[in-house]
Amino acid sequence: MKIKVLCNDSQRFAEIKRAAVEKDPEAEVSGGGWRVEELPAFIDGGGPDVLIIDQATADCLDTLEILIQRRPDIDVLLISTETSVDFLMRAMRANVREVLPMTAISVPLQEAIGRIRQKRNHLLGMRGDGKVLAFISCKGGSGATFIAANVAYALAAERKQRVALIDLNLQFGDAAMFVSDQIPPSNVAEVAREIHRLDASFLSSAMLEVESGFHVLASPDDPSSSPDVKREHVEAIIRLARSKYDFVVVDVARTLDAITLQALDMADLIFPVVQLTLPFVRDSKRLISVFRSLDYHQDQIHLVVNRYQKGGEISLTDIERTVGLKVFMTLPNSYQAAATSVNLGIPIIKGRRTDPLSKELIDMAHAIVPAAEEEATRGGWLSRVFS
Repeated sequence: MKIKVLCNDSQRFAEIKRAAVEKDPEAEVSGGGWRVEELPAFIDGGGPDVLIIDQATADCLDTLEILIQRRPDIDVLLISTETSVDFLMRAMRANVREVLPMTAISVPLQEAIGRIRQKRNHLLGMRGDGKVLAFISCKGGSGATFIAANVAYALAAERKQRVALIDLNLQFGDAAMFVSDQIPPSNVAEVAREIHRLDASFLSSAMLEVESGFHVLASPDDPSSSPDVKREHVEAIIRLARSKYDFVVVDVARTLDAITLQALDMADLIFPVVQLTLPFVRDSKRLISVFRSLDYHQDQIHLVVNRYQKGGEISLTDIERTVGLKVFMTLPNSYQAAATSVNLGIPIIKGRRTDPLSKELIDMAHAIVPAAEEEATRGGWLSRVFS
Protein backbone atom coordinates (compact mmCIF):
# COMPACT_ATOMS: atom_id res chain seq x y z
CA MET A 1 0.00 0.00 0.00
CA LYS A 2 1.37 3.43 -0.96
CA ILE A 3 0.94 6.11 1.71
CA LYS A 4 1.65 9.79 1.12
CA VAL A 5 2.01 12.01 4.19
CA LEU A 6 1.68 15.76 3.78
CA CYS A 7 3.45 17.17 6.83
CA ASN A 8 5.53 20.30 7.45
CA ASP A 9 7.29 18.96 10.56
CA SER A 10 10.05 16.38 10.06
CA GLN A 11 9.65 14.94 13.55
CA ARG A 12 5.91 14.57 13.08
CA PHE A 13 6.50 12.91 9.73
CA ALA A 14 8.91 10.42 11.29
CA GLU A 15 6.35 9.59 14.00
CA ILE A 16 3.56 9.09 11.46
CA LYS A 17 5.76 7.00 9.16
CA ARG A 18 6.91 4.80 12.04
CA ALA A 19 3.32 4.14 13.13
CA ALA A 20 2.24 3.34 9.56
CA VAL A 21 5.12 0.93 8.91
CA GLU A 22 4.57 -0.83 12.24
CA LYS A 23 1.00 -1.52 11.16
CA ASP A 24 1.85 -2.42 7.57
CA PRO A 25 5.52 -3.38 7.13
CA GLU A 26 5.08 -3.54 3.35
CA ALA A 27 3.71 0.00 3.11
CA GLU A 28 5.62 2.52 0.99
CA VAL A 29 5.52 5.76 2.97
CA SER A 30 6.69 9.06 1.51
CA GLY A 31 5.97 12.66 2.39
CA GLY A 32 6.85 16.29 2.48
CA GLY A 33 5.59 19.79 3.19
CA TRP A 34 2.35 21.00 1.71
CA ARG A 35 -0.01 23.86 1.04
CA VAL A 36 -3.72 23.65 0.31
CA GLU A 37 -3.30 24.86 -3.27
CA GLU A 38 -0.84 22.04 -3.97
CA LEU A 39 -3.36 19.26 -3.29
CA PRO A 40 -4.78 19.11 -6.86
CA ALA A 41 -1.35 17.91 -8.03
CA PHE A 42 -2.43 14.47 -6.81
CA ILE A 43 -5.41 14.41 -9.16
CA ASP A 44 -3.52 13.91 -12.41
CA GLY A 45 -0.64 11.86 -11.06
CA GLY A 46 -0.55 8.20 -10.13
CA GLY A 47 -1.44 9.10 -6.58
CA PRO A 48 -1.10 7.08 -3.37
CA ASP A 49 -3.54 4.58 -1.94
CA VAL A 50 -3.76 6.58 1.28
CA LEU A 51 -3.26 10.34 1.68
CA ILE A 52 -2.58 11.55 5.23
CA ILE A 53 -2.77 15.30 5.85
CA ASP A 54 -1.23 16.45 9.11
CA GLN A 55 -2.45 19.56 10.92
CA ALA A 56 -5.43 19.83 8.60
CA THR A 57 -7.82 22.77 8.92
CA ALA A 58 -11.17 23.68 7.38
CA ASP A 59 -9.32 25.59 4.65
CA CYS A 60 -8.37 22.36 2.88
CA LEU A 61 -11.83 20.73 2.79
CA ASP A 62 -13.19 22.32 -0.40
CA THR A 63 -10.05 21.35 -2.32
CA LEU A 64 -10.14 17.87 -0.79
CA GLU A 65 -13.73 17.36 -1.90
CA ILE A 66 -12.72 18.05 -5.50
CA LEU A 67 -9.74 15.71 -5.17
CA ILE A 68 -11.80 12.85 -3.75
CA GLN A 69 -14.55 13.25 -6.36
CA ARG A 70 -11.98 12.89 -9.13
CA ARG A 71 -9.87 10.25 -7.37
CA PRO A 72 -12.28 8.10 -5.32
CA ASP A 73 -9.61 5.38 -5.15
CA ILE A 74 -7.58 7.46 -2.66
CA ASP A 75 -8.48 7.10 1.03
CA VAL A 76 -7.91 10.40 2.85
CA LEU A 77 -7.08 10.67 6.55
CA LEU A 78 -6.93 14.05 8.33
CA ILE A 79 -4.92 14.67 11.49
CA SER A 80 -6.33 17.79 13.11
CA THR A 81 -7.01 19.71 16.31
CA GLU A 82 -10.40 20.64 14.89
CA THR A 83 -13.21 18.85 16.73
CA SER A 84 -16.21 21.06 16.00
CA VAL A 85 -19.38 19.48 14.65
CA ASP A 86 -19.23 21.80 11.63
CA PHE A 87 -15.70 20.67 10.73
CA LEU A 88 -16.51 16.99 11.13
CA MET A 89 -19.70 17.33 9.06
CA ARG A 90 -17.83 19.14 6.28
CA ALA A 91 -15.14 16.46 6.32
CA MET A 92 -17.80 13.77 6.09
CA ARG A 93 -19.50 15.51 3.15
CA ALA A 94 -16.10 15.75 1.43
CA ASN A 95 -15.86 11.95 1.86
CA VAL A 96 -12.77 12.11 4.05
CA ARG A 97 -12.19 8.63 5.42
CA GLU A 98 -11.44 9.61 9.05
CA VAL A 99 -10.38 12.59 11.20
CA LEU A 100 -7.71 11.64 13.75
CA PRO A 101 -6.49 13.54 16.82
CA MET A 102 -3.20 15.45 16.81
CA THR A 103 -1.92 13.99 20.06
CA ALA A 104 -1.07 10.35 20.74
CA ILE A 105 -1.46 9.68 17.05
CA SER A 106 0.17 6.25 16.75
CA VAL A 107 -2.69 4.04 17.93
CA PRO A 108 -5.57 5.87 16.16
CA LEU A 109 -3.52 6.02 12.95
CA GLN A 110 -2.67 2.33 13.05
CA GLU A 111 -6.32 1.45 13.68
CA ALA A 112 -7.39 3.63 10.72
CA ILE A 113 -4.77 2.06 8.43
CA GLY A 114 -5.95 -1.37 9.53
CA ARG A 115 -9.53 -0.52 8.59
CA ILE A 116 -8.43 0.81 5.20
CA ARG A 117 -6.32 -2.28 4.53
CA GLN A 118 -9.24 -4.52 5.47
CA LYS A 119 -11.55 -2.62 3.11
CA ARG A 120 -9.06 -2.76 0.26
CA ASN A 121 -8.41 -6.45 0.80
CA HIS A 122 -12.15 -7.01 0.68
CA LEU A 123 -12.55 -5.08 -2.58
CA LEU A 124 -9.30 -5.96 -4.29
CA GLY A 125 -8.06 -9.14 -2.67
CA MET A 126 -10.14 -11.39 -4.92
CA ARG A 127 -9.20 -9.48 -8.07
CA GLY A 128 -8.51 -11.95 -10.84
CA ASP A 129 -10.87 -14.64 -9.53
CA GLY A 130 -13.65 -13.47 -11.81
CA LYS A 131 -12.96 -13.23 -15.54
CA VAL A 132 -13.76 -10.14 -17.60
CA LEU A 133 -15.14 -10.74 -21.10
CA ALA A 134 -15.35 -7.71 -23.39
CA PHE A 135 -17.54 -7.69 -26.50
CA ILE A 136 -16.98 -5.04 -29.16
CA SER A 137 -18.42 -4.47 -32.62
CA CYS A 138 -15.98 -4.32 -35.49
CA LYS A 139 -18.61 -2.19 -37.21
CA GLY A 140 -21.97 -0.81 -36.11
CA GLY A 141 -24.85 -3.28 -36.35
CA SER A 142 -22.75 -6.40 -35.90
CA GLY A 143 -24.97 -7.78 -33.13
CA ALA A 144 -22.31 -7.53 -30.39
CA THR A 145 -24.79 -6.39 -27.73
CA PHE A 146 -27.17 -9.24 -28.50
CA ILE A 147 -24.32 -11.74 -28.28
CA ALA A 148 -22.86 -10.24 -25.09
CA ALA A 149 -26.24 -10.26 -23.33
CA ASN A 150 -27.17 -13.77 -24.39
CA VAL A 151 -23.74 -15.25 -23.69
CA ALA A 152 -23.91 -13.68 -20.23
CA TYR A 153 -27.29 -15.32 -19.70
CA ALA A 154 -25.99 -18.65 -21.03
CA LEU A 155 -23.04 -18.59 -18.65
CA ALA A 156 -25.46 -18.09 -15.75
CA ALA A 157 -28.26 -20.43 -16.88
CA GLU A 158 -26.24 -23.20 -18.53
CA ARG A 159 -22.92 -23.14 -16.69
CA LYS A 160 -24.36 -22.04 -13.32
CA GLN A 161 -21.87 -19.19 -13.04
CA ARG A 162 -22.44 -15.91 -11.21
CA VAL A 163 -22.47 -13.33 -14.00
CA ALA A 164 -22.57 -9.53 -14.16
CA LEU A 165 -23.40 -7.82 -17.45
CA ILE A 166 -22.15 -4.21 -17.56
CA ASP A 167 -23.29 -1.94 -20.38
CA LEU A 168 -20.54 0.56 -21.19
CA ASN A 169 -22.12 1.86 -24.36
CA LEU A 170 -22.80 5.02 -22.38
CA GLN A 171 -24.71 7.06 -24.94
CA PHE A 172 -26.98 4.53 -26.61
CA GLY A 173 -26.61 1.31 -24.67
CA ASP A 174 -29.59 -1.03 -24.34
CA ALA A 175 -28.11 -4.35 -23.19
CA ALA A 176 -30.62 -4.66 -20.33
CA MET A 177 -33.50 -4.70 -22.83
CA PHE A 178 -32.07 -7.82 -24.49
CA VAL A 179 -32.56 -9.95 -21.38
CA SER A 180 -35.38 -8.30 -19.42
CA ASP A 181 -38.48 -6.11 -19.74
CA GLN A 182 -37.93 -4.69 -16.25
CA ILE A 183 -36.74 -1.13 -15.55
CA PRO A 184 -33.20 -1.15 -14.08
CA PRO A 185 -33.02 0.38 -10.59
CA SER A 186 -29.95 2.45 -11.50
CA ASN A 187 -27.22 2.74 -14.13
CA VAL A 188 -23.50 3.23 -14.66
CA ALA A 189 -23.69 7.04 -14.56
CA GLU A 190 -25.60 7.08 -11.27
CA VAL A 191 -23.08 4.71 -9.72
CA ALA A 192 -20.23 6.92 -11.00
CA ARG A 193 -21.78 10.00 -9.39
CA GLU A 194 -21.85 8.15 -6.06
CA ILE A 195 -18.54 6.35 -6.55
CA HIS A 196 -17.41 7.18 -3.00
CA ARG A 197 -20.18 4.83 -1.80
CA LEU A 198 -19.04 1.95 -3.97
CA ASP A 199 -19.03 -1.36 -2.19
CA ALA A 200 -20.62 -4.75 -2.83
CA SER A 201 -23.96 -3.74 -1.33
CA PHE A 202 -24.19 -0.47 -3.27
CA LEU A 203 -23.27 -2.14 -6.55
CA SER A 204 -25.82 -4.90 -5.98
CA SER A 205 -28.57 -2.37 -5.29
CA ALA A 206 -27.81 -0.60 -8.58
CA MET A 207 -28.08 -3.77 -10.69
CA LEU A 208 -31.10 -5.40 -12.26
CA GLU A 209 -31.51 -9.02 -11.18
CA VAL A 210 -32.63 -10.92 -14.27
CA GLU A 211 -32.39 -14.28 -12.54
CA SER A 212 -30.59 -15.61 -9.51
CA GLY A 213 -26.88 -15.23 -10.19
CA PHE A 214 -27.34 -12.98 -13.23
CA HIS A 215 -27.33 -9.20 -12.78
CA VAL A 216 -27.14 -6.25 -15.18
CA LEU A 217 -25.70 -2.77 -14.64
CA ALA A 218 -27.46 -0.72 -17.30
CA SER A 219 -26.17 2.19 -19.35
CA PRO A 220 -27.53 5.70 -18.62
CA ASP A 221 -31.03 6.56 -19.83
CA ASP A 222 -29.87 10.04 -20.77
CA PRO A 223 -26.90 10.20 -23.20
CA SER A 224 -25.92 13.55 -21.67
CA SER A 225 -25.00 11.67 -18.47
CA SER A 226 -22.14 9.84 -20.16
CA PRO A 227 -19.49 12.49 -19.27
CA ASP A 228 -20.17 11.73 -15.60
CA VAL A 229 -18.47 8.35 -16.08
CA LYS A 230 -14.69 8.53 -15.87
CA ARG A 231 -12.00 5.98 -16.55
CA GLU A 232 -11.26 5.53 -12.84
CA HIS A 233 -14.96 4.89 -12.17
CA VAL A 234 -15.02 2.08 -14.72
CA GLU A 235 -11.88 0.58 -13.23
CA ALA A 236 -13.37 0.60 -9.72
CA ILE A 237 -16.70 -0.88 -10.86
CA ILE A 238 -15.15 -3.70 -12.90
CA ARG A 239 -12.60 -4.47 -10.19
CA LEU A 240 -15.33 -4.82 -7.58
CA ALA A 241 -17.59 -6.80 -9.92
CA ARG A 242 -14.87 -9.32 -10.78
CA SER A 243 -14.33 -9.95 -7.06
CA LYS A 244 -18.00 -10.85 -6.65
CA TYR A 245 -18.83 -12.68 -9.88
CA ASP A 246 -17.37 -15.59 -11.81
CA PHE A 247 -17.72 -13.65 -15.06
CA VAL A 248 -18.08 -9.94 -15.80
CA VAL A 249 -19.39 -9.48 -19.33
CA VAL A 250 -18.79 -5.96 -20.63
CA ASP A 251 -20.51 -4.57 -23.70
CA VAL A 252 -18.29 -1.71 -24.84
CA ALA A 253 -18.84 1.05 -27.36
CA ARG A 254 -17.06 0.80 -30.69
CA THR A 255 -15.30 4.13 -30.07
CA LEU A 256 -11.84 3.56 -28.62
CA ASP A 257 -12.07 6.25 -25.94
CA ALA A 258 -10.74 6.15 -22.37
CA ILE A 259 -13.79 4.27 -21.07
CA THR A 260 -13.62 1.54 -23.71
CA LEU A 261 -9.86 1.20 -23.41
CA GLN A 262 -10.08 0.85 -19.64
CA ALA A 263 -12.57 -2.00 -19.99
CA LEU A 264 -10.48 -3.69 -22.68
CA ASP A 265 -7.35 -3.26 -20.60
CA MET A 266 -8.99 -5.20 -17.76
CA ALA A 267 -10.44 -7.91 -20.01
CA ASP A 268 -9.18 -11.46 -19.89
CA LEU A 269 -10.81 -12.25 -23.25
CA ILE A 270 -11.93 -9.87 -26.00
CA PHE A 271 -14.61 -10.80 -28.54
CA PRO A 272 -14.65 -8.64 -31.69
CA VAL A 273 -17.92 -9.35 -33.54
CA VAL A 274 -17.94 -9.27 -37.34
CA GLN A 275 -20.17 -10.20 -40.27
CA LEU A 276 -18.94 -11.52 -43.60
CA THR A 277 -19.37 -8.42 -45.72
CA LEU A 278 -16.55 -6.29 -47.09
CA PRO A 279 -17.10 -3.23 -44.82
CA PHE A 280 -17.10 -5.48 -41.73
CA VAL A 281 -14.00 -7.34 -42.85
CA ARG A 282 -12.16 -4.10 -43.55
CA ASP A 283 -13.02 -2.63 -40.14
CA SER A 284 -12.20 -5.87 -38.34
CA LYS A 285 -8.72 -5.78 -39.86
CA ARG A 286 -8.29 -2.21 -38.61
CA LEU A 287 -9.49 -3.05 -35.11
CA ILE A 288 -7.30 -6.14 -34.76
CA SER A 289 -4.33 -4.12 -36.01
CA VAL A 290 -4.96 -1.57 -33.25
CA PHE A 291 -5.06 -4.36 -30.67
CA ARG A 292 -1.75 -5.70 -31.93
CA SER A 293 -0.10 -2.28 -31.92
CA LEU A 294 -1.12 -1.95 -28.29
CA ASP A 295 0.43 -5.29 -27.39
CA TYR A 296 -2.64 -7.41 -26.82
CA HIS A 297 -1.71 -11.06 -26.96
CA GLN A 298 -3.26 -12.89 -29.88
CA ASP A 299 -4.66 -15.59 -27.58
CA GLN A 300 -6.84 -13.00 -25.82
CA ILE A 301 -8.70 -12.06 -28.99
CA HIS A 302 -11.55 -14.38 -29.98
CA LEU A 303 -13.14 -13.47 -33.30
CA VAL A 304 -16.89 -14.11 -33.55
CA VAL A 305 -18.65 -14.23 -36.92
CA ASN A 306 -22.33 -13.35 -36.58
CA ARG A 307 -25.17 -14.10 -39.04
CA TYR A 308 -23.00 -16.66 -40.75
CA GLN A 309 -24.29 -18.47 -43.85
CA LYS A 310 -22.29 -21.01 -45.79
CA GLY A 311 -21.59 -20.34 -49.42
CA GLY A 312 -21.23 -16.57 -49.19
CA GLU A 313 -18.90 -14.53 -51.32
CA ILE A 314 -16.54 -14.06 -48.36
CA SER A 315 -15.54 -17.28 -46.62
CA LEU A 316 -14.22 -17.95 -43.13
CA THR A 317 -10.83 -18.64 -44.68
CA ASP A 318 -10.90 -15.20 -46.30
CA ILE A 319 -11.49 -13.35 -43.04
CA GLU A 320 -9.00 -15.46 -41.12
CA ARG A 321 -6.36 -14.70 -43.72
CA THR A 322 -7.25 -11.00 -43.74
CA VAL A 323 -7.15 -10.36 -39.99
CA GLY A 324 -4.62 -13.04 -39.09
CA LEU A 325 -6.84 -14.78 -36.54
CA LYS A 326 -8.74 -18.03 -36.40
CA VAL A 327 -12.50 -17.68 -36.04
CA PHE A 328 -13.51 -18.63 -32.50
CA MET A 329 -17.23 -19.08 -33.12
CA THR A 330 -19.77 -18.73 -35.93
CA LEU A 331 -23.36 -17.82 -35.10
CA PRO A 332 -26.06 -18.53 -37.67
CA ASN A 333 -28.44 -15.98 -39.12
CA SER A 334 -31.67 -16.43 -37.17
CA TYR A 335 -33.18 -13.01 -37.61
CA GLN A 336 -36.78 -13.71 -36.70
CA ALA A 337 -35.97 -15.57 -33.49
CA ALA A 338 -33.45 -12.91 -32.47
CA ALA A 339 -35.91 -10.08 -33.20
CA THR A 340 -38.63 -11.76 -31.15
CA SER A 341 -36.20 -12.26 -28.28
CA VAL A 342 -35.25 -8.58 -28.26
CA ASN A 343 -38.83 -7.33 -28.59
CA LEU A 344 -39.98 -9.44 -25.65
CA GLY A 345 -36.91 -8.83 -23.50
CA ILE A 346 -36.37 -12.57 -23.14
CA PRO A 347 -32.98 -14.21 -23.78
CA ILE A 348 -33.24 -16.28 -26.93
CA ILE A 349 -31.93 -19.33 -25.07
CA LYS A 350 -34.88 -19.06 -22.71
CA GLY A 351 -37.56 -18.22 -25.27
CA ARG A 352 -36.41 -20.29 -28.28
CA ARG A 353 -34.05 -22.88 -26.89
CA THR A 354 -34.24 -25.19 -29.91
CA ASP A 355 -33.36 -22.44 -32.37
CA PRO A 356 -29.96 -23.01 -34.08
CA LEU A 357 -28.72 -19.65 -32.76
CA SER A 358 -29.57 -20.66 -29.19
CA LYS A 359 -27.63 -23.89 -29.59
CA GLU A 360 -24.54 -22.05 -30.82
CA LEU A 361 -24.74 -19.47 -28.02
CA ILE A 362 -24.90 -22.29 -25.48
CA ASP A 363 -21.87 -23.91 -27.14
CA MET A 364 -20.08 -20.58 -26.98
CA ALA A 365 -20.73 -20.30 -23.25
CA HIS A 366 -19.37 -23.81 -22.74
CA ALA A 367 -16.28 -22.94 -24.80
CA ILE A 368 -15.64 -19.72 -22.90
CA VAL A 369 -15.34 -21.28 -19.47
CA PRO A 370 -12.25 -23.43 -20.20
CA ALA A 371 -10.82 -20.65 -22.39
CA ALA A 372 -11.13 -18.18 -19.53
CA GLU A 373 -9.57 -20.63 -17.11
CA GLU A 374 -6.53 -21.05 -19.36
CA GLU A 375 -5.94 -17.37 -20.09
CA ALA A 376 -3.83 -15.16 -17.84
CA THR A 377 -4.73 -11.49 -17.63
CA ARG A 378 -2.48 -9.37 -19.79
CA GLY A 379 -2.64 -5.58 -19.71
CA GLY A 380 -0.70 -2.44 -18.98
CA TRP A 381 -0.89 -0.62 -22.28
CA LEU A 382 -3.67 1.74 -21.22
CA SER A 383 -1.29 3.69 -19.03
CA ARG A 384 1.04 4.12 -22.00
CA VAL A 385 -1.77 5.39 -24.21
CA PHE A 386 -2.95 8.02 -21.72
CA SER A 387 0.30 8.83 -19.93
